[in-house]
Amino acid sequence: QVQLEESGGGLVQVGGSLRLSCAVSRGHVSSFAVGWIRQAPGKEREFVAAVAWSTRTNVYGEPAKGRFTISRDDAKNTVDLQMNNLKLEDSAVYYCAAQESFGTVTEPSDYIYWGQGTQVTVSS
Repeated sequence: QVQLEESGGGLVQVGGSLRLSCAVSRGHVSSFAVGWIRQAPGKEREFVAAVAWSTRTNVYGEPAKGRFTISRDDAKNTVDLQMNNLKLEDSAVYYCAAQESFGTVTEPSDYIYWGQGTQVTVSS
C-alpha cells in the first residue's frame, strides 16, 4: 500500500512560484507512478504531471507544460512539483496520487491512492 502526504501549498501572486512536495511511503510496492492532480471549485479533476517511480519517466498535462517541473527526491522520498509563472487559473486543490504501474499514469480516475490535498491560491 502507498501512503501520500502533500505539503507546500499557499497563497502566491500571479507570476510567482510555489513548490509542492509529496512524501511517499510505498510499503512493498516497487513499481508505481506518482502524479499531481488538481481540482478547482466546480471543475473536474485535471491531470498536471506524473513520474514513474522506477524509470523516472515524466509526463506533463497541458496546464503544466513549460511552467511546471516534476521530480523525485530519493533522499527525502518525495515527489516534488515546482510551479513557476503561476496564473490565476492555477488556483486549485492539488492532490498527490499513486497507482501501481511500470509507466506513468495520466488519467486521474486510474489512480487509487490519494493524499489529502493542498490548496494553491494565485491572486492578482
